[in-house]
Amino acid sequence: MTSTRPQFLPIGPTSHRLGVPRAWLRREADAGRIPCLMVGRRRMFNLEAVRETLEHRSGAGLSVPQQEARS
Repeated sequence: MTSTRPQFLPIGPTSHRLGVPRAWLRREADAGRIPCLMVGRRRMFNLEAVRETLEHRSGAGLSVPQQEARS
């Protein structure tokens, strides 16, 4: 049976893959709103865990009624 371990990336590649600024990602991680692993002074991110967190925060999957177009 093969086990897949999560891949951790530094802040630069993570911000690039998510399309967000490094400073924003750093602030969110420092505030505890984005999961990260501190390795010494470096923040390492599990890309899948960060994506799941952002989807949850955005309300992804929730049904949101669209406003009717005005004539």
